[in-house]
Parts: sequence; C-alpha cells; structure tokens
Amino acid sequence: MKVYILINCPDKSGIVCAVTGFIHSSGGNIIYLDQHVDKSKNIFFMRLESDFDASSFNLEEFRKAFRKELAIIHKMDFSIHTASSKPRMALFVSKYNHCLYDILSRFNSGELQVDIPFILSNHPDLGYISEQFNIPFYHVPFSKQNRDLAEQEQLKLLKEHDIDFIVLARYMQIVSTTLIDKFPNRIINIHHSFLPAFAGAKPYHAAFARGVKIIGATSHYVTEELDAGPIIEQDVTTVSHTHSIADFITKGRDLEKIVLSRALKLHIERKTMVYNNKTVVFS
Repeated sequence: MKVYILINCPDKSGIVCAVTGFIHSSGGNIIYLDQHVDKSKNIFFMRLESDFDASSFNLEEFRKAFRKELAIIHKMDFSIHTASSKPRMALFVSKYNHCLYDILSRFNSGELQVDIPFILSNHPDLGYISEQFNIPFYHVPFSKQNRDLAEQEQLKLLKEHDIDFIVLARYMQIVSTTLIDKFPNRIINIHHSFLPAFAGAKPYHAAFARGVKIIGATSHYVTEELDAGPIIEQDVTTVSHTHSIADFITKGRDLEKIVLSRALKLHIERKTMVYNNKTVVFS
C-alpha cells in the first residue's frame, strides 16, 4: 500500500532522521522523499511516499502514532493519505466548455485519479456534456437576488456528495467567503492571464492593448482576495503584432486547459503545500 505524507514545521536538525526512522520502525519502505526549507521563515517542508504491507497497515493507528511520536514533539502540521483513496472533486462551470471537456476527457482516460460526483453550473447550457460522460448535472442559477439561496444549495450538494475539493473550470461567478471557509486551499481556479499581471474580466484585451509578446494562464487556490490566492501552476505562449484578440483568446484557451490539468494532477497527487499565501510544489 502506497502512503503519502506531507509535513511542515519549524526547521531544526534531525527532522528527516526522525521521520524516516519512524517509517522504518513502522514497517514502511520509503520510495520517494523531497524537502524544502524556507530560510526566511525557518519553515521545513517535506513530502514522502512509502510502501507498507496492506495486510497489516492501519491508517488511523499510523496517524495516531505519527501525531504522538513526531508531530507533537516537532510542532508539525501534517497530512497522511493512501494512494488508493481517490479524492472527490466537484466541477463548477458556466458557459465556456473547453476546460470542462479537457478535464472530463482526462478523467475518462484514467489520467486523473479522482471521483467526480457532479457538475454544477449557474447556466443550463453545458448539461449535454455531463450526459455524454454520464455525470450528474445541477443547474443552480446565481444572481444578486438569489445569492443566499444558491449558496445554500451549493453547500447542500457539496455536503451530500462528500466533496473533498472544488474546481472552477471557468465558473464566472465570485465564490463566497462562506464557501472558501468551508474549503480552505481546496478550491482551484483557472485565470486566463499570467497573474499577477492583467487581472480582471478581460485580460486578453488589456494584454493586446499593451502590445505584449507573451500571454499566459494561471491556476491558483481561491482566497477572499480576488485572483490573489496561492499559485499552483502557470505557463505562457508567445504572441506578436500579427495576432488579433481572437488569436490571443484561442491560444489562451489552449493554455488554460493545460495549466488547469497540471494543477489538478499536482493537487490530486498530494504534491502541493500552502504556506503564507504561496505554494510549495513538489516534483
């Protein structure tokens, strides 16, 4: 059984030795280890993958022992997951379908090791896509007049389906503080710009007006401050004076699909850690 362990704590000598020794004494074999120290904050980060005998390994007992023998002593924040436990992902969309199609195609091919209990949209337009992939679709209209009721319906669906994290696959509504508080660092957005530059609703138009030579896309965790959450993944492509705004949008949408899929895989594979509104992303 493969087990993922993620740790952050105040940096000091001997942490790696203590953790690896604990895993060895618990019958585990370490097959991957990566670490990072933020010297300015004196914070240590580490991610491990270990193999255990599935017939004798008990996840809850291992967590309790890890907390008692390591986490309390070293003041660790930690999480432990098994590779066989697929996170449950809800997809929020509006009217653009390119990211949704890309995610569902990757999911259908086995590239994304998640469960997708439902797709939610504030418009009915993309319901046909959910039918193609045999995934339930919920239309929850969202406006100033029904904002509270819509949010309650969203929270109800998320709870009923035991959702672990949310992906905004071009969901064109600002996510409420209530939802963010329920899913801290577990709402992933794709922004059609290379943040922090050209934030807002029409970044390609702004980039075109500035005569830029590259455009980009950014996937980040959602926070209360719009488009300012911890960045997970980014990429760029070149453009020139020969390209129109339509060209910018076409090239940008290709980037959005790629960047969002990379961010999803990193999150699903437990390779991201958030600290101080930044991410540590392990290879």
